[in-house]
Amino acid sequence: MNKTIHIQDLGLKDYKETWEYQEQLFKSIVDAKINNRRNNTNFETQNHFLFVEHPHVYTLGKSGDMANLLVDEAQLKAKNASFYKVNRGGDITYHGPGQIVGYPILDLDNFFTDIHKYLRFLEEVIILTLAEYGLKAERSQGETGVWLDVGTPFARKICAMGVRASRWVTMHGFALNVNANLGYFDLMIPCGIRGKAVTSLNVELAKKTVDENEVKEKLLKHFATLFEAEFV
Repeated sequence: MNKTIHIQDLGLKDYKETWEYQEQLFKSIVDAKINNRRNNTNFETQNHFLFVEHPHVYTLGKSGDMANLLVDEAQLKAKNASFYKVNRGGDITYHGPGQIVGYPILDLDNFFTDIHKYLRFLEEVIILTLAEYGLKAERSQGETGVWLDVGTPFARKICAMGVRASRWVTMHGFALNVNANLGYFDLMIPCGIRGKAVTSLNVELAKKTVDENEVKEKLLKHFATLFEAEFV
């Protein structure tokens, strides 16, 4: 079992380029597992964690409904935004500057083989991080991701999630709004859920900006604790 995770911060990077890079890392782990099985070997498999910030982009998951994107191609172009259909679970999601996106590409055989538990742990990483800023974040039943004021008319989503897993190898991950431009969320029905607002950490803290590097450090600390992992 290899609980070491190689971390990379890609900075601001195009969604499609990052997706292709994720696929490359994902395939290398899957291929290593297939080789181990074929050759009856037990070589360690790698784990990766990518931090990235994307230019404005909308992505639609496998089970998503195109009707949840409320603008056409010309309007997207006017907003300097792009659009992709992707191979993760979930519906429509927005990514953009001011949002911390985390892509854990893990061999869950190194940790635990339970996708439900994996998603709950990802949510818990966000919940514990936001608690350090004095916010009581929660899960919302039947709705993956992390929310504030669940069960009230003021419920709002602060972190979206969508993952793909094959042979217990994960990709895609979470998108935490830290200093996000919330106007871009008006161009879609977030995650296909009508009537639910979206928020950002800087809005909740009534600050112009929040230190994103500090947030990343907190996220990694809680991730390492929950997954009993070591980042290198």
